Amino acid sequence: MDRRDFLCTTSTWVAGTLVWPLCSCQQAVESDSVHQTPANSMRTHSPTGTLSAFGIQLWTLRDEMVKNPREVLQRVVSFGYRQIENYEGPQGLWWGMRPSEFNALCAKLNLDPVASHCNFVEDFEVKAAQAAEVGMKYLIAPWVGPQKSIDDFRRIAEVFNQCGEICKQNGLRFAYHNHDYSFKEVDGALPQDILMQHTDPDLVDFEMDIYWVVTAGADPITWLNKYPGRWRLCHIKDRKKGVPLTEREASCVLGTGSIDFAPILKAARAQGMQYYFVEQEQYEQGTPYECAKADAAYLQQLVF
Repeated sequence: MDRRDFLCTTSTWVAGTLVWPLCSCQQAVESDSVHQTPANSMRTHSPTGTLSAFGIQLWTLRDEMVKNPREVLQRVVSFGYRQIENYEGPQGLWWGMRPSEFNALCAKLNLDPVASHCNFVEDFEVKAAQAAEVGMKYLIAPWVGPQKSIDDFRRIAEVFNQCGEICKQNGLRFAYHNHDYSFKEVDGALPQDILMQHTDPDLVDFEMDIYWVVTAGADPITWLNKYPGRWRLCHIKDRKKGVPLTEREASCVLGTGSIDFAPILKAARAQGMQYYFVEQEQYEQGTPYECAKADAAYLQQLVF
């Protein structure tokens, strides 16, 4: 599967003139960087400076999810993952199961279904109610894409506030997951600044994809410190050594790439990060299952 095409649709926001592709997957990026991070952990941190728990974005195992989502959840638990971040696949958010069935499966496996990426412009009220039934804490906008003007991002910020209100009514939180495009100037401003400054902190949080921040040529620690308390979740995936920032498809097994995770995670913890999710998109070092297992092993020994 091509991750850029998987589950992408074209949706129009009728309140304005914005048209953007929505994907439950991770989108393209371009750039290389200074810091890079991979890790997903639980809401609490170990006093020793390690992650007491961490999770995995299920897109990492997308080909397997399509074939047998139940087996995927069983396997990730065996690797040491205690949390999952779901995504909206071809069988919907719950992979052919009812929300109550998905919840029961996670409970049986002692797996915390923390969050899910989803198409936030279609049936969002229904998705929020179902996510609450599953016991999730977050629904997340995975992608809005580059826009023609900075005003477009201001309008998107208002949509995020509306989604945040819907989530609040259902006992959830709403968040936005970044890619590289929001760290590149549009009309003399950075879209990421606009999204963070024009969303209500009581309604909208942010998920930092460290790989994409690095790929955009930005510093994750600088952004964590710039908006303390706003970054509550993160994606941790490593970036191959020696590749230019223009190389988009460059993720690799954690600890084998160029990102120095320890200082980034230390800063993230200090600024209020709560959830850490492994994500990997390329698999030159083994099968997706083998890579997911290696990623978990790396995080289990990482001290920061």
